[in-house]
Amino acid sequence: MSGGVQGEVLAPATEADLSAAIAAAAAAGEPLAIEGNGTKRAFLRPVQAARTLTTRGLSGITLYSPSEMIVSAWTGTPLPEIEAALAERGQHLIAEPPSFSALFGAALPPTIGGLVSTNLSGPRRITGGAMRDHVMGIRAAGGTGEVFRSGGRVLKNVTGLDLCKLLAGAHGTLGVITEVTLKVLPGPASSGTVAVRVADLAAGVRVLSAGLGSPFGVSGAAVLPSGTEGRPGPLALLRIEEFSDSVAYRTGRLRADLAPLGEVAVIEDAESRALWAAVREAGPLGAAPDDAIWRVSVRPTAGPKVVAAAGMARALLDWGGGLVWLAGPATPEAHARVVAAAEAAGGSFTLFRAPEPLRAAVAVLPEEPAALAAIGRRVKAVLDPKGILNPGRMRAGL
Repeated sequence: MSGGVQGEVLAPATEADLSAAIAAAAAAGEPLAIEGNGTKRAFLRPVQAARTLTTRGLSGITLYSPSEMIVSAWTGTPLPEIEAALAERGQHLIAEPPSFSALFGAALPPTIGGLVSTNLSGPRRITGGAMRDHVMGIRAAGGTGEVFRSGGRVLKNVTGLDLCKLLAGAHGTLGVITEVTLKVLPGPASSGTVAVRVADLAAGVRVLSAGLGSPFGVSGAAVLPSGTEGRPGPLALLRIEEFSDSVAYRTGRLRADLAPLGEVAVIEDAESRALWAAVREAGPLGAAPDDAIWRVSVRPTAGPKVVAAAGMARALLDWGGGLVWLAGPATPEAHARVVAAAEAAGGSFTLFRAPEPLRAAVAVLPEEPAALAAIGRRVKAVLDPKGILNPGRMRAGL
């Protein structure tokens, strides 16, 4: 999958140097491709720019207060470095952010800034919220090079406009985040998974709905495709986390409650953790190296219908059935089927991975309503008046 690395790479070692590089590009009217470790160059549309500005030189944890459940880091800090520091104190990132390094064939891990900029969240999204929900503060440089900040380093924070949520998910088009502060929580001491073999995806979603509606605190709900463990029929998974005694009790109760819905088994701690790490990275999707990959967000009950309408051979459901992963031919025709399936179900789509020619030729995200698009253009005009930051990354001409 081509990522379209653009010409000269600028890797400033300080925030001041990064600010100066952006200011010089703005003065010259030269667009910049913005990235961390470049792990997702094949995500969304290709950026046409003479130079790439990377934040990988801005690395390191700047503040970690376990008692306040807050961590701050320069945005070029690799995800594993932050996860390791938190794990030493029994804490974790709430949104369970995925790296997707395998999907994109990336040799390097993602940076924390890249994960915030793309607003990527893992299976715990259904109970813990999205990545942007846990961003307490940011520092960033806009398209003129001016550095600004929003939020802070405390949980109770009402200072100024909430640019944190605005920049999270903006894919570097509104500003280059230089430092991020995140809320963290204690990590689970144990994990257990109730697995139910079902006849089809619709039956799997019914199992997930039953588990999520139970009083047992499900923190992950996914349906793996048919053929998992070499056996026919999809596998519905419900994760429970907490102290080991609590996990054992709740998985036992949930197993008994779900027994009428299919063949039920309980997967215990180590195997459960490994399984959900794979789900987090969309590993069970089984995408071939030359496949395109789509994500469709839809109401959970519509997930199986989207799979059927898209006509893809490979599919994976997460977030209780509300996140549909699809893999198939990297063609405009296949993309059109996915878009039509998403729209018919009242959902949205993302062309998550594809060769550069396809990503340049089709819409990789749904068009925004006119009123929302107008607001977006005004915000862009304020934060990046010359339009030099990741131009065209999300939509053509923006």
